[in-house]
Amino acid sequence: MAQAIVKPPFTKKTYLEWYELMQRIRVFETRAGMLYQQRKIRGFCHLYNGQEAVAAGMTSAIRKEDIVITAYRDHGNAIAKGISEKECMAELYGKATGCTKGKGGSMHFFSKEKGFYGGHGIVGAQIPLGAGIAFAEKYKGTKNVCLTMFGDGAARQGALHEAFNMAMTWKLPVIFICENNQYAMGTSVERTSNVKEIYKMGLGFEMPSEPVDGMSCEAVHNAISKAVKHARAGKGPYFLEINTYRFNGHSMSDAEPYRSREEKNTYKKNSDPIKNVREVILENKFASEKAMKALDAKIKADVEEAVTFAEESPYPDDGELFTDIYLQKDYPFIRD
Repeated sequence: MAQAIVKPPFTKKTYLEWYELMQRIRVFETRAGMLYQQRKIRGFCHLYNGQEAVAAGMTSAIRKEDIVITAYRDHGNAIAKGISEKECMAELYGKATGCTKGKGGSMHFFSKEKGFYGGHGIVGAQIPLGAGIAFAEKYKGTKNVCLTMFGDGAARQGALHEAFNMAMTWKLPVIFICENNQYAMGTSVERTSNVKEIYKMGLGFEMPSEPVDGMSCEAVHNAISKAVKHARAGKGPYFLEINTYRFNGHSMSDAEPYRSREEKNTYKKNSDPIKNVREVILENKFASEKAMKALDAKIKADVEEAVTFAEESPYPDDGELFTDIYLQKDYPFIRD
């Protein structure tokens, strides 16, 4: 007797949306890495390969009006929030058609219209900013929440404790999310803290906190849905440690001497979220192998179109140098 296929916990539509988003992020990031090696993209560049389930599960669990703020590994979450591949690629090229007019580069993607508030290069700087955004939403009387994302390295910053305290005191609608990809640049959690389970840091503030399997779209969706419901009901913040794994180095210059090839290959073989969701789709006949290959080809073509768009776009005009810069004119060293 053939073994019955276990019905998946989410709908066909959800699995197909997860797959397309994750595959778009993976193809975009892989292409960006190639372009960086060709010296068409300069500066810093931190790829999201391996962590796509976090972006996918988050997107299906929140409303379009909800706000996301994150660190410098921001391409995946920017695409998840609806910034187009063209705008993202053009920003990597430093072109005027980029999402921050070519002025921010890889680490500083931004779109107020899409509710994506960066991309921040300073480690941990976005944590108190996320609490501030949540304060603004509460002050305005919206039901929006702010998902404030950071890495395991940023969890060591003092600003985290101040933000946690204020968020709990004022019951702010903020979801703090630590994307724990196991290595802060090249240093493991075990080498930097006696608290190895980062979610426990929230318990000292009596903040609801829990760990999440970040290689599973299902687990991420369920955890964020629960946290968002809590915050949207006016009960205050929630802290999730989403345990994930990056397949690439910390940045393009990382030779990765701190981990083995075997470790990486094990994660890629057993825990790749794109591979796992694809298997669910095929096993449940949500789409045929032919349809999946056609979707993959379309995504690849879309990313190549974004590359062409970026290469053909103009650089910002010299007159743009001092626009979008905020200053206090009574400073003695500033002249009109």
